[in-house]
Amino acid sequence: MGGVTSAPVPLWRRLTAEFLGSAFLAAVVIGSGIAAQRLSPGQTGLELLENAAATAAGLFAIILMFGPVSGGHFNPVVSFADAAFGGLSWRDAAAYLPAQVAGCTAGAIVANLMFALPAVSISTKHRASGAHFLSEVIATLGLLLVIFALARSGRARTAPAAVGAYIGAAYWFTSSTSFANPAITIGRMFSDTFAGIAPGSVLSFIGAQIIGGALAVAIIKALYPGITPADAAAIIFPHDNGPARATHDGVPPSADQPAGPARSG
Repeated sequence: MGGVTSAPVPLWRRLTAEFLGSAFLAAVVIGSGIAAQRLSPGQTGLELLENAAATAAGLFAIILMFGPVSGGHFNPVVSFADAAFGGLSWRDAAAYLPAQVAGCTAGAIVANLMFALPAVSISTKHRASGAHFLSEVIATLGLLLVIFALARSGRARTAPAAVGAYIGAAYWFTSSTSFANPAITIGRMFSDTFAGIAPGSVLSFIGAQIIGGALAVAIIKALYPGITPADAAAIIFPHDNGPARATHDGVPPSADQPAGPARSG
């Protein structure tokens, strides 16, 4: 019989995966920050090391958990960059955004509760400065370059580890500790702990992340002019809905499949 391709994953399932993945991400980031603060009080460098290591490992695992359903974005900048290259429809990217923000907010609340803190405590940790702004531009730019370079070169299956490693490293080489994600920036506002961010700093961080995302799209187009919707559909984690999205953009499903004999039914 002829070859078969995966059926599209319904939008509600993808949104559920993005919500849950974003919630786990926020819980890992904030929970590990609280634990680090308690385990190593007053030792900022050690606290940051513990927080970064947990985030890098946790992000890797979370992408593996939910990536096969939604692609494992958990980040509005990633979703809209994906839409810019045709890997995700603009409608779906817009639907991903509230799911990601709601997930990160829920994850922050859960992290607070797991450590017997008030469910919501607005952060007082001010982070807005010129250095932080530049750091978030660079952190977001680098994140997208890693993701799309791997997809374009056919190494998308290494992306979960690469994304975790990049974010873990960026905790140290950026003064902002690399939020690189508007959804997690909003979520971290609801925890007055080591990983929190004051509401007054949120808009600055999100603005920098949007600029970093726009720069990344321009650089990716310059470095990889042959990137296709099928390439974009495979970012972070190759998943069932990729071929279906590529088809809607005028690219045949086979463009996103590895070479080899067709599977028989």
